[in-house]
Amino acid sequence: MIAIARFNVSLAESAAFANDAKKAYEALSICAGFIDGEYGQNLDEPTLWTIVTRWENVGSYRRALSAMRTKLEAIPLLARAIDEPCAYELN
Repeated sequence: MIAIARFNVSLAESAAFANDAKKAYEALSICAGFIDGEYGQNLDEPTLWTIVTRWENVGSYRRALSAMRTKLEAIPLLARAIDEPCAYELN
């Protein structure tokens, strides 16, 4: 499964957001079931950012969101995501 979180970030906040996105990604990446992922800024809309992660299954993703490091370093950032469905089952 993949999880896609999108964010609207002002240009003034971009550097700080990139640092926070890196920390959030690193916190998620050490969790069991994490396969890979990436984060970045949109080329056409520089205020749009995303964090995309791929997981073995939805259970791994949900357990990762409960991990202590994730709660401290990723959840505050993920709470800023655009309010839309983010988890997708791959065919």
